[in-house]
Amino acid sequence: MDINLTQPEEEHLAAMMAKISAEIEKKGGWIPFSRYMEMALYDPDLGYYCSGQEKFGAEGDFITAPEITPFFGQTLVNTVLPILENLKKRGLPTRILEYGAGTGSLAKSILLELHSRGFDLDEYHIIEISPDLIQRQKVLLNNVCKENNLRTQCVWLDFVPNDVEGVVLANEVLDAIPCERICVHNKIWHHLGLAITQGSEGKKIISAPGPALSNAECKNDLSPLLQNDQAFPEGYTTEIHPQAQAWLKTLSEKLRCGLLLIIDYGFHEQEYYHAQRSEGTLMAHHHHRALTDIAALPGISDITTHIECSSLLRILEQASNSEIFFSSQASYLLHAGIGDLVLQKASPDDAKQFIPISNALQKLMSEAEMGELFKVIAFGKDLKALNLSLNELPGLTGRSRIY
Repeated sequence: MDINLTQPEEEHLAAMMAKISAEIEKKGGWIPFSRYMEMALYDPDLGYYCSGQEKFGAEGDFITAPEITPFFGQTLVNTVLPILENLKKRGLPTRILEYGAGTGSLAKSILLELHSRGFDLDEYHIIEISPDLIQRQKVLLNNVCKENNLRTQCVWLDFVPNDVEGVVLANEVLDAIPCERICVHNKIWHHLGLAITQGSEGKKIISAPGPALSNAECKNDLSPLLQNDQAFPEGYTTEIHPQAQAWLKTLSEKLRCGLLLIIDYGFHEQEYYHAQRSEGTLMAHHHHRALTDIAALPGISDITTHIECSSLLRILEQASNSEIFFSSQASYLLHAGIGDLVLQKASPDDAKQFIPISNALQKLMSEAEMGELFKVIAFGKDLKALNLSLNELPGLTGRSRIY
């Protein structure tokens, strides 16, 4: 592999490889991909998200929308503010719950924009699995609140509260939830996991087919498109997402009144399980470089999968007293008023100020960048209690692309 690792990276990788190898041997020589992804990303000692290495920005492995420009978070405020204002009018606490807050950039943008509009949130809750990122978030957000005299209390949780009222945000969260990798073998869907092979250079972790999917898995976890396994050629490989689906089902049940906003990259099932996408969507990145071998650098590389939107929308459709909206990120941002926000805060006549903003918007909204690949799923629960409906909220007034 033509990648030069630092000595700390080599040591980290060796320790992670040894731990995964031990897990494979303990489980009889094979583990499902979801277990590998869980260890590689979330092992408490060596997992990618639990280590202190830089993950975001130019020095990390990827850049998310809140790091590209604060206008992303400011635009989200246009959507969520009517909900928060109506909660406040009823004497209820105003809260936002963010999953996987990363560097804290999104929270910072939202809190400052709310404050600039004369609205101080009561509480900003964060659920974050990475101890390193929690510490960074605390330093950033506590300073933001102190320096700007915000009354908002930032709270870090390790569980999902029952009866959530308010706004829930998940920006680039589902792509990092461990998925199952499956492949067609002898015209039957099989789990695709990791095994160990002994070569001339020693032990190596490789992809290997495992047991066939059970009848229950085929019924409950597979898209209707995949249930016709005869339609896919031998070796066709893709992903299914039972853990992400379980996360969403639980959250949709615990949200009593308010809005869930999911923003992530993904496709409808017809595109996700297209015949030409025969290797699936899994990706690994190390310092902004895509890796062809997902199992090459566990613990020091990011691993993600595109979300399969259709199954998530079907889960949300089953919820009572609810509304759903689905569209591209570009369409959402345009309808949410990102253009007006930019013109309010920056002058096109000031090239030095405006060109970087224009470049950032290009990344967020161009079809060749994030604009079409990234999708927005909005789920409103009992908004009638707040005298609101989903299609009244800025950003959610356009055409929904659920079907």
